[in-house]
Amino acid sequence: MKLSLLQIHIALGDFKKNKASVLTATEKAMQEKPDVLALPEMWNVGFFPKPITTFADIDGQETRIFLSNLAKQYNVNIVGGSIANRIGDQLYNTNYTFNRQGEEIATYHKIHLFSPSKENHIFSAGDKLSTFILDGIKCAVIICYDVRFCELVRMLALEDIDLLFVPAAWPIERLAHWQILNQARAIENQFFVAAINGAGSFKNFHLGGNSMLIDPWGNILCQADENEAIITATCNLNLLTDIRTTINVFNDRKPNLYTY
Repeated sequence: MKLSLLQIHIALGDFKKNKASVLTATEKAMQEKPDVLALPEMWNVGFFPKPITTFADIDGQETRIFLSNLAKQYNVNIVGGSIANRIGDQLYNTNYTFNRQGEEIATYHKIHLFSPSKENHIFSAGDKLSTFILDGIKCAVIICYDVRFCELVRMLALEDIDLLFVPAAWPIERLAHWQILNQARAIENQFFVAAINGAGSFKNFHLGGNSMLIDPWGNILCQADENEAIITATCNLNLLTDIRTTINVFNDRKPNLYTY
């Protein structure tokens, strides 16, 4: 499976401009004929303009139409990062995923909201995991801060996923955490991790870029710098059998001891 990670420059509060950036990046990425395109967190308006309620996409309608049409036009799967999404009187940080036919096959609302930035005061937290199939490969998505919670990711691993997508709006100040945490999640759960960050700055908030695709041995197959970029690499699924046969940590687990 070939993946292209679209590390676009995100303009704060400008959905129209950000859609144009996604369209341009998609056109360029498709020259490599990827099977999947993946976007960063809050790509529609950034993280996040205030008052966010005036910028959020209502029930994700505009986003869903846009990404569905792109998927159909290019016959490509799209893991749509996440957006500021207003459902009724609640705000969510939401991922939508589409197959090659433009069908919406998964929705995920970010579970762990980043309290240091007061995200948890403004957004509502999701309460359901999300797994889905892309071209026969079982996948899942989490969003940014979620990657710090190994319990959540292990629950997805126990669902037998082979590929985890991590769209994010990760700051450059904590870039070391970004790389280490994503590599750790790949190694300890023995699957591929596609970590997709944004590029650019919002006032005093500077996105760190460095999107990457990591194999289940923890090797970085491709990695961007902090600037706008498209990176593409192929997941060799034979590596899953290799590591799970060589070091089968799941056979050696002691789940009866892992209780509080």
